[in-house]
Order: sequence, then C-alpha cells, then structure tokens
Amino acid sequence: MSRSTSVDAESPDLPDDLYAVILAGGRGARFWPLSRRARPKQCLSLTSEQSMLQETVARLHPLVPAERILVVTGPVMAEGVRAQLPQLPPQNILVEPSPRNTAPCIALGAVEVARRGGGHAVMAVLPADHHIASPDELRRILMAARDAARSTNALITLGIRPRYPESGYGYLQVGVRMGAWGGRSFHMVERFTEKPSVDVATQWVEAGTHLWNAGMFVFTVDAIRDAIREHLPQTAMAMIELAGNASMLASVWETMDATSIDYGIMEQSRHILTVPCDPGWSDLGAWTALDTVLPSVEGGKGKAASVVAVDSVDCTVFAPSKTVALVGVSELVVVDTKDALLVMSKSRAQELRHVVARLDTEEPHLT
Repeated sequence: MSRSTSVDAESPDLPDDLYAVILAGGRGARFWPLSRRARPKQCLSLTSEQSMLQETVARLHPLVPAERILVVTGPVMAEGVRAQLPQLPPQNILVEPSPRNTAPCIALGAVEVARRGGGHAVMAVLPADHHIASPDELRRILMAARDAARSTNALITLGIRPRYPESGYGYLQVGVRMGAWGGRSFHMVERFTEKPSVDVATQWVEAGTHLWNAGMFVFTVDAIRDAIREHLPQTAMAMIELAGNASMLASVWETMDATSIDYGIMEQSRHILTVPCDPGWSDLGAWTALDTVLPSVEGGKGKAASVVAVDSVDCTVFAPSKTVALVGVSELVVVDTKDALLVMSKSRAQELRHVVARLDTEEPHLT
C-alpha cells in the first residue's frame, strides 16, 4: 500500500484533519543556569534567534496552521508560552494543573482535538525542545505518518536512524515491513528499550536492527483513546469526564495515571508502527549536546561575544554578551548568565541535576 502527498505551501493536498500537540511542560534542569522554572529550555534561544518552542511551531507551517496547533504547558510557564506564541489562539494553550508526565498531557490534547475534529482527526505529538535541522523533511515524514495512521489505525512513532551508539536514548527494535505511505517504509515495532549499555547500543547500531526513539508520535484520536482505554483505564475515565465538561480539568487531573506515554502505552501496545527517518534530529538533552549545532569558536564550540583560547580544546561556551578566555583547559562547559556562572566538566554533565536539587532547597530564586 503506497500513497504520496505533497506538502508544498500551495498544494491543494494539505490535510485538513492533522493537528499538532506540542509538549512544553518540561523544566529543562540540565540547561541550568540559563533554564529556570518560569523560562525553561523550550523557551530559550539556543540555536537561533527564535526559542526552541517558536522553532517547533514555525517548522510545522504550512502543514499544520496555527489554529490546529495546541501547546500543553504548566501553570508557571504558561504566561511565557503565550507571550512567545501570539499567533496561536489563546484557547490553544492548554495548561496542565500539575506535572504528571507525558501520558496525561497527550490525553488532554486528545480530548481537545476530538472536540474540534472528531475521533478520525490525526494528532502529531511533538516535544517543544528538540532540534530539527531539516524542517522540510520533517513535514514530509509527518505527512507520510498521517497517511499511515489513517490507513492502519496504528500508533506511529518516528524512529531516528542512529548515527552512533548513544546509551542515553531509548531504542526501538524494528520488525517486519507493513507497507509504504508517502514513499516511506513503515515497520512493526518489536520492542522498546530504555537507555541500553554502550556495548549493547553498539551491537544494535552495527546490526542495523534498532532506531532511536525520538518521542515524536502520530495517531488518530480514536487510536490513542483505544490504547489509553486498554492500558491506562483511570486516564480513560478522566478523559470521558473531561470531554463532557472541560471545566472539570482540575478535579479529574489528579486521577490520571502519572506516567510517560512511552512506559504507559508504547511499551505495552502491540499495534505500533515506526518509520525509519532522520530529519536532522537532536534532543539537545544537555549542554554537551549543543556541540552538534553551535558554531566553532576558539577552543571548541559556542555562542559568545568572543572566545580567546590558549592551549584549550573541546570546550562548550555559552555567554552571548561576554568575552570568554580559556587557558590550558579542555572538555569544559562554561555558561554565563546575569546571576549565575556554570563551569563544569563535560564528562559530568548529567550530574548538573544535583546542583539544581540543592539550589531548589538553598537558593530557590536561582531555579
């Protein structure tokens, strides 16, 4: 089965049933001190003049118009999200009452998409804080996934062809080919695995049997409601109540299963397809990941007024208004803000969360 649909701006084939649900509730603690509670990673301008959230919305044009883009965020950052996205109708900013992971956020989005487009409408679920080097390619992938979702009623996950054996990502084991939509092959997903060891990841990459799990999904409202009903019944009941009365969000929210879409649905369901692809994707999960997108400077990669390096290599610098001098150092991260300075070994970047945890208690105004 094969179908090809253009996504050019003037194309009459642009779908009128495709909605985007952008997940923008994360805190982004691994990008402290630039990232704060009220201005998390997705609201930062890390790779361009636009914030990552603004880039996420912009790259959907013309495939998904502003009136069909929904953003799910938290109460602390809701005002900032609205300010960054004035082109979206105010009612398209959905505010979760409290953090409960991604499954309740997607359930909330599904209720709202169903209210507007019915059960046959298609949802593209996208994180707000990922980098995509080729937006045109992403739109083509999403269009193909939309066609596959409507034809199969499966849950579609975008699988990124791994470029190296990364142990910090989740992986998808690729199964049998089920068909082609938009000129792209879609396969069954045999298994989800979270963060394997480097040795295991190396075996998988060399064998070509696995893809990176990018956390980007496409499915019809009916398909995700069926999956939630089967695997997360408490969330399904809350969705029914919410569909009948949107003002009940605060009262039903705490009854939803506090779990991720990966663990709660994707790892449990057997009706999942993946499309192998790579639109130049990076999750930019920590300061060290910026090396793939920041320009070269003396001593490494960075964004600064200027960098002067003497006998220094492989550093990451983020100090847009400062001149930074590096002398006799290597593999450091240096981040400057108006009220905090971070100097960190790249090899210990994942431990930044311990700093944020201490500051939450000792100096909460800094987080």
